[in-house]
Amino acid sequence: METNQQQEHVHLLIIGSGPAGYTAAIYAARANLKPVLYQGIQPGGQLTITTEVENYPGYPEGVQGPEMMVDFEKQATRMGADIRFGLATSVDFSSQPYKITIDENKVMTADAVIIATGASAKWLGLPSEQRLNGSGVSACAVCDGFFFRGKDVVIVGAGDTAAEEALYLSKMCNNVHMVVRRHEMRASMIMQDRVMKTSNIMVYWNSETLEVLGENKVEGVKLLNNKTQEETTIPVSAFFVAIGHQPNSDIFKDVLELDEQGYIKTVPGSSRTSLEGVFACGDVQDKIYRQAVTAAGSGCMAALDAERYLSAKEHNN
Repeated sequence: METNQQQEHVHLLIIGSGPAGYTAAIYAARANLKPVLYQGIQPGGQLTITTEVENYPGYPEGVQGPEMMVDFEKQATRMGADIRFGLATSVDFSSQPYKITIDENKVMTADAVIIATGASAKWLGLPSEQRLNGSGVSACAVCDGFFFRGKDVVIVGAGDTAAEEALYLSKMCNNVHMVVRRHEMRASMIMQDRVMKTSNIMVYWNSETLEVLGENKVEGVKLLNNKTQEETTIPVSAFFVAIGHQPNSDIFKDVLELDEQGYIKTVPGSSRTSLEGVFACGDVQDKIYRQAVTAAGSGCMAALDAERYLSAKEHNN
C-alpha cells in the first residue's frame, strides 16, 4: 500500500446511499454503531432521477424522488450518521478489518461493511430518451404507470420483466405498444401467452426505437422494422424501457459471491453475504422487487444484522 494514502478506521462503513443505505444508517446510528456512509456516484440513488413518488407510505400527497432522498439523508444525519461524498473504488476483503478505498486515494478500514450500491437501469442510449427522462420516459412501469391511466404507452423489452410490466400497464392504460427487437421474446412461455391474450397489448416484432418524440414531454415514438426497413410513428404519452438493470457490483465481483447477472447473493431471510461481517441490501441484491420501500426494509435488516454481528464479535473478544 502506498504510504501517501490516508487511512481511517470505523466500526461500520456503509457504501452507497438511496433508501437502503440511508435506512441502514438511521438504524445503525440509533444503535450507536457510529456509521460512516459514502454516498457514491449518484447520492440518493435511482430515486433522484424519479419525479413523483406516490407509492411510498407516509407521503399522502406524494413526493418528488430527490426531495424524499433529502429527507432520508437529513434523518440519518440527525441520528448521528456521518454522511460523506465519495465513491468506493476498490475493496480488499482478504483479512479483517476490511479495507475499502474511496476515490482511489483514501483507505477506510471497517469492522463491518454494509453494501447498498444499488443498480442502474439499462437504457437504449438515444439522446431523446435521456432528454425526456422523467417527462414520460421511465424505466419503472410499476412506479410511473399510474400517471398514464387511460393513455397510450410504449414499452420496450422482451424478457419476463417487460412482459410483466406490459400486463401491469394494460390494466390501466388504453393501449400498450410493446416493441420487441427480434422475431421472438425471451420471456417464459406463460408470460408470452398472457401478453398475446391481452387485447390492448400490440406487439411490434423485429422493431427498434429510432426516436422518442416530443419537446417537453413524450408525444410519440418512431419505430423501425429491421426486416422491412419500414418506419412507423405511434402517438403515445409515455415510453417505458424494460431491458433490464445492471447491479452496481463490479468492485465486489472477485470478492463476494454474485449470481450470473452480477447481483450480490445474500442468505435467504437475511442480508448476510458470502463473507462474514459484510452485508448487502437494496437493489444490488434484489432483482425481483426493486422498490424504494423494499430497499428501505432491507436496509433495516442489514443494520440489525451488522449490529448483531459486531455485538457478538465484541463479546467473543
